[in-house]
Amino acid sequence: MNRKKVSFSKRVFTGLGLGIAYGLILHFAYGSDSAILKESMPWFNLIGVGYVKLLQMIVMPLVFISILAAFTKITIGKNFGKMAGMILGMLVGTTAIAAIIGISASLLFGLDASEIVQGEAEAARGASMEERSAGMSGKALPDQLIDLLPANPFLDFTGARPTSTIGVVIFAAFLGFAYLAITRRDEENAATVKKGIDAIYALIMGIVRIVLRLTPYGILAIIARTVATSDFAAIYSLGKFVLASYAALLVMFGIHLIIIALSGLNPITYVKKAGEALIFAFTSRSSAGTLPLTIDAQTKRMGVPDGIANFAGSFGLSIGQNGCAGIYPAMLAVMIAPSVGQNPLEPTFLLTLVAIVAISSFGVAGVGGGATFAAILVLSAMNLPIVLAGLLISVEPLIDMGRTAVNVSGSMTAGVTTARVTGELDTEIYNEPLAKQTAEA
Repeated sequence: MNRKKVSFSKRVFTGLGLGIAYGLILHFAYGSDSAILKESMPWFNLIGVGYVKLLQMIVMPLVFISILAAFTKITIGKNFGKMAGMILGMLVGTTAIAAIIGISASLLFGLDASEIVQGEAEAARGASMEERSAGMSGKALPDQLIDLLPANPFLDFTGARPTSTIGVVIFAAFLGFAYLAITRRDEENAATVKKGIDAIYALIMGIVRIVLRLTPYGILAIIARTVATSDFAAIYSLGKFVLASYAALLVMFGIHLIIIALSGLNPITYVKKAGEALIFAFTSRSSAGTLPLTIDAQTKRMGVPDGIANFAGSFGLSIGQNGCAGIYPAMLAVMIAPSVGQNPLEPTFLLTLVAIVAISSFGVAGVGGGATFAAILVLSAMNLPIVLAGLLISVEPLIDMGRTAVNVSGSMTAGVTTARVTGELDTEIYNEPLAKQTAEA
């Protein structure tokens, strides 16, 4: 397809379709728990998980150099405060909206944790979550904000902390402001620094383009493995929760489109140009791994400046994840509340839940397990039994696919809207037909 000059988008969709078909064939031919599939999965992981690891390999360098390079454009210095404030406001605000949607979905579908049958896997998962909760102390908002600061930026480059990405963003911003100060008093050195930053940026983007060429193959392997190993019986038994989750996620995605429309942009265009990133987020279940695609879609397809795209994408990895930190913990809290005699319709309970969800969204990791981390924080703060959250382990991967896509859409919505409001969006690029735009892959 590449030799025939078929567009990158069509190659990605073809990889998705082939992966689903191949996964279904394997599932019905051998069964999701067969020895043959268990022996085969490591080879699927070699391509699928290997691709995700390559994406994760370039996340920190890409975040760092892209934000630093954005400061070499003087305009970011003038609009930095407004830009950062809008992005953070959008991320946290949409997470609060997501919590309300999650609460509504649980109530409308009548979800009740006491109705779910608990097996060995569910009991083990619940015990694990309780143990993890015991090792986490509830932190006030000021303490959570302090955790975002990079005491050791080189440690954060290794991704050692859940908030490492934000730490790298903050460190890059400090270097950027230092560059702006140099330009005012030492133009010769500033020019040298800018030349070095531009050269490193070109090198990192070269690596990004090489890795992105593998996207169709990575998606094919990931989705084939997911479909082949899914427990369809468990999905059916917990169908009401799965249905409620996806109904809430679709409504939240609709909210993103409404926000795009209110900013004066065509939401259908947004869907078309965000499609590749959202598909990969859906299949990989990794917001961090999707970051290169997220930035690529905003800058090359939608006309968002590099600085805004990188700030929105990077902050979106650890703050304001609409699916994992918004909808999911809110749904769990409403499901579990009746089991301890708490009325989920009580206004005080609902308002407290929305506030806690919004505040707890700071620092949620953009990798697998972020939703679990958010659920532990919220359930602990609401004094609800964490062990019951383990009842959903069998459908967790299926729901996590949708949650991750909504997380990524939330960060892109924040980036596009912020660029539009600040007047920095290139509307010609945004409105240009997708057929004329090709990813450099």
